[in-house]
Amino acid sequence: MRNLIAIMLVTGAMIGMTSAANAKEIAPKPAALVADQIPDIPIDIVAQTRPYMEYRTASFVDWDPKTRAMLISTRFADTRQLHRIATPMGHREQLTFAAEPVRTARYAPDGSALLFQKDIGGNEINQIFKLEDGRPVMLSDGTSRHNLGPWSHSGKTVAFGSNKRTGLYSDIYLMNPANPEGAKMLIASTGGGWFPIDFSPDDKQLLVFNYVSVTDNQLYLVDIANGALQRLTNSGQPVAYDGLQFAPDGRLWASSDDGSDVKRLGIVNLENSTFDPIIDEKIWDVSDFDISEDGRWIAFEVNQAGRSVLKFYDIEKDEVRIVDALPAGVISGIEFAPWGELGITLNSNQTGTDAYSINPESLAITRWTKSETGGLNAAKNVAPELIEIESFDGEKMSGFLYRPDPSLHKGKRPLIISIHGGPEGQATPRFLGRNNYLVNELGIAIFYPNVRGSTGFGKRFVALDNGPWLRENSVLDIGAFLDRLRKDKRIDKKHIAVTGGSYGGYMTLAAMLRYGKKFKAGLEVVGISNFVTFLENTQAYRRDLRRVEYGDERIAEQRAKLEEISPLNRAHEIDIPLMVVTGANDPRVPASEADQIIEAVRSNDNPAWHLLATNEGHGFRKKTNADYQFWASLLFWKRYLLDEK
Repeated sequence: MRNLIAIMLVTGAMIGMTSAANAKEIAPKPAALVADQIPDIPIDIVAQTRPYMEYRTASFVDWDPKTRAMLISTRFADTRQLHRIATPMGHREQLTFAAEPVRTARYAPDGSALLFQKDIGGNEINQIFKLEDGRPVMLSDGTSRHNLGPWSHSGKTVAFGSNKRTGLYSDIYLMNPANPEGAKMLIASTGGGWFPIDFSPDDKQLLVFNYVSVTDNQLYLVDIANGALQRLTNSGQPVAYDGLQFAPDGRLWASSDDGSDVKRLGIVNLENSTFDPIIDEKIWDVSDFDISEDGRWIAFEVNQAGRSVLKFYDIEKDEVRIVDALPAGVISGIEFAPWGELGITLNSNQTGTDAYSINPESLAITRWTKSETGGLNAAKNVAPELIEIESFDGEKMSGFLYRPDPSLHKGKRPLIISIHGGPEGQATPRFLGRNNYLVNELGIAIFYPNVRGSTGFGKRFVALDNGPWLRENSVLDIGAFLDRLRKDKRIDKKHIAVTGGSYGGYMTLAAMLRYGKKFKAGLEVVGISNFVTFLENTQAYRRDLRRVEYGDERIAEQRAKLEEISPLNRAHEIDIPLMVVTGANDPRVPASEADQIIEAVRSNDNPAWHLLATNEGHGFRKKTNADYQFWASLLFWKRYLLDEK
């Protein structure tokens, strides 16, 4: 009997061991995520994708005037934080250790202080901090929304925006960081788009900016002593500006579309408020620039259909030189150091995202960071191909297609069309990050279109989708791109899906409705499902800005049209699988937009996966959440795009 019992115990243990061995291990889900209808993530998917999850990026933020070190934003744990690098390719010294991402920061002109801003859980209620003896000291009130502005040239004052007076629009304040309680209001605003831009060289005036729409920016000079306002935008037509800055000689430089369809680099005349263009790139925008402290050089970026070209303008010689040795990609964060070196961030799929400097005299390029890419060689990532078409009405437009390597992935390939947000945004040839796994390992092509309403193609193009009656023309653009791509001999027209975030989320839903028979599935992230409920529930300070773009839900005729074009009211027609990603703290597109589309789609017995983050806002910024989002999305694509069971 004892032997029989022993045999039974051993056999039972072996059966239990076999059962456990056969059971799939499951990846742990971050505590802040709620996964509804989404299957558990098998641990083998985590292992397969791990190298693509472990990439880092490094973005140039500022120069330290005291030490000549570079300040960058990068991630070593779960969120992006500030780091200082003393020398190119040197050790990264972490300065901030917050649970939330830190990206915006500014040194005082003499390097005596470092200010930065951050929010909580993606709620965009930013607070201003000073780094003091290695610790963050809050300078703002902790409850209102703040936007850090420029330092005065003396380094005694910083300008910032805050809605603490009304809880709605941002007024403009001046503050001595050594005495934050003494901050004084300079301008009481009446709208949501007021920002401080730059101090005049003598610190007697402050340039401020009122953003009415992407094509209508209003400029004012404020006399700091008495608060008197001088309006600098007297054009009869709306005008847009980028990169406004005073030169040491007191001239105000700007990138502006005043008198042109695209933005030119020139000077705003402070006497008569006219704009005098100096650099004209003809069909391309001058999208950003900076002026050296000695006033000799202007570094500026030209946006060529999304690709960045960096140029230097020698003011003394009236000559322009091109920096042609940079890898093809996207440039941002242009800023001269006090000693003359130019700092930039370069983003490219074949280099990753890293910080560089350029010498304006020699055009020599110095790479300051080489961020890790999970052990993978970024140079082996595919370079995007520019696709150009004519849409349904003859309008010319383009986008970037990332094709899998044909030597590794034979035959026709499945395709994901990924639509940018904004809508005043632009698809550019960037580092794909996690999505390189889809291209490199699964052989999925990804296409990033620039439909009408995208920036970077002139003010006429960006206005082509304005208002409720023109809105769906951008959806028709997706149809035109679809027609072009379905004819591509290397694309599998039977396996195409669509995705997008924010406004791109609306476009995803709208495209699923109009072209559902041509798509296998759709995945929308923090998207608009009903324009009326979106406008009623978005944060109040943003509402008027969005009404200019989409329409005014308070006007009966516009409200009716907005309802007509809203995907929610036709959700019963969606008959392909849907996945929705939501941030519970999103101040831009409230989580209710996701809740209502999911409920409507499920009422038709259609699959609708939902991933909700309780500690995120308008998109996932924490690595643990973003990783899980990718894995859940990967399961979705495997099941509904690739037909894997």
